[in-house]
Amino acid sequence: MRSEGLTFFLVAGEPSGDRLGAALMRSLLQLEPTSRFMGIAGSEMLAAGMESLFPMDELSIMGLVEILPKYLHLKRRIRQTAEAVIDANPDALITIDSPDFGLRVAALVKAARPTIRTIHYVAPSVWAWRPDRAVKMARYIDHVLALLPFEPPYMQAAGMTCDFVGHPVVSDPLATPEERAVFTGKGPLLLALPGSRKVEVTRLVPILGQTLSRLKAQHPDLRLALPTVSNIEPLVRSLTAQWPVKPDIITDPARKRGAFAAADVAIAASGTVSLELAANDCPMVVVYDMNPLTLWLMRRVALIETVTLVNLVSETRTIPEFIGPDATSDRIVPAVLGLLSNSETHRQAMQITMQRLGKGGEPPGLRAARSVLTHL
Repeated sequence: MRSEGLTFFLVAGEPSGDRLGAALMRSLLQLEPTSRFMGIAGSEMLAAGMESLFPMDELSIMGLVEILPKYLHLKRRIRQTAEAVIDANPDALITIDSPDFGLRVAALVKAARPTIRTIHYVAPSVWAWRPDRAVKMARYIDHVLALLPFEPPYMQAAGMTCDFVGHPVVSDPLATPEERAVFTGKGPLLLALPGSRKVEVTRLVPILGQTLSRLKAQHPDLRLALPTVSNIEPLVRSLTAQWPVKPDIITDPARKRGAFAAADVAIAASGTVSLELAANDCPMVVVYDMNPLTLWLMRRVALIETVTLVNLVSETRTIPEFIGPDATSDRIVPAVLGLLSNSETHRQAMQITMQRLGKGGEPPGLRAARSVLTHL
């Protein structure tokens, strides 16, 4: 590498990307101590030594209705960020997830300064829907860092280089014996995970409440833990106030780890949480509900018949999932009861998933850093 060190411009747009970026920065410094960083960062990347062009929170916007009032401001931020990259002329621009922002920045940078290497961290899910996105990305992205082991061929077929670097879930801390012991008690412990967004919680909590009524009839000693995030805790408390089993609502990270480790089974919204449960060897049932028109449109364009990442990575269809009109207590209750009596097949699928995501190997941040330096 050059003796004066390498310069990286990193762009993160939400907390999950901020965590990935911070691990990547620390690993790049481990391998190339004179590396320098600039870009858009959250608290974890700031702690790792970067100054942010502007607060990352401005980009953490979800949903069309929320984005529309901010549209012109976001366009200005995209152009401002691209101009900053062009002025800095770094060895690489690394956009981290948040494709609606990061990839637009990369497109402007590549058009103005084709020599700047562009790297995108977290491959888009072209295996699930909209496969044309990879071809469009290839016009301005040179290299991709993939979290899932089956993603590189999709990126390579579109004309980019791509390395599987492992999923960060394999490096997440697990509960200590003391954290787990907090949840020791009589009766099975059920985790309820209705999602982290208000619209998800509002749709799923009534379904979970009906399910719990029927489960309590089968298991009067049923215990319930409900990990959530601080910003929707008041909503969760309000919506679950009449549940037949009083939930232990958790926002503290240590208590969340303990609950995940101690739970006998989970009912979880579809998403990355299925991998967190797999990391903790917790059998699960996946549920999700959405606007019927949205569901119809998604099924029209979907390329896969399962939305659960454990099923996809393990190449099984072991984890039961109930989506849209199938998300009823009539269907969910038998699946949960079945797991409480026998979960061996589930545990095998979860173990396969964690192995394939990189458990026991080099940390994903370090693998990502090696991939970046090799590409350069």
